[in-house]
Amino acid sequence: MIKLNQRLPKELGIAVSGGVDSMAALDFLSRRHKVTAYFFDHGTPSSLKGYLAVSNYCERKEIPVVTGTLDRARTDRQSLEQFWRTERYAWLNSFDCKIVTAHHLDDCVETWIWGSLNGTPRLPHKSIRNVVRPFLLTTKQELVDWASKQCIMYYNDETNTDTSFTRNYIRHELMPHALQVNPGLRKVIRKRVQGL
Repeated sequence: MIKLNQRLPKELGIAVSGGVDSMAALDFLSRRHKVTAYFFDHGTPSSLKGYLAVSNYCERKEIPVVTGTLDRARTDRQSLEQFWRTERYAWLNSFDCKIVTAHHLDDCVETWIWGSLNGTPRLPHKSIRNVVRPFLLTTKQELVDWASKQCIMYYNDETNTDTSFTRNYIRHELMPHALQVNPGLRKVIRKRVQGL
């Protein structure tokens, strides 16, 4: 069951990529809120395919879409992951309204593992300025189940399986082993998220 960890205003934005998480969040929230979709184009073929999923859904539901584009080159000091994240959040933070992201409980577990391996275990913040994360108590599977039940079309970004990206390596290679060691890891992290 999808759970929210905070109250949301009646009108809000939702950061969407076209993937299952954000499309499920968009559909879920659009049923009780007046929503606007915010899509950031990273300038990749995957972004274009994601945008098509977003625009097709929003056109059918008469949901407005605001788009942003990557407009500067990456420096050698930044990983591609960090560069995309920094630019995306800079754009989202430029708006005055609340904007929801679809970060979920599995993201929290991955972030905690990543930080732990670097000596600084941490959890995602519930908000970054105007950007809020109300789905941190919801598992990815619950979002996938919602999308399936509601017949929501989404785009599977092939780069999400590329384990040369650290986040993907943790998700696909380390997470299964961590859950084998502690099958209740999601419950442990959920309690910590609730205490934030």
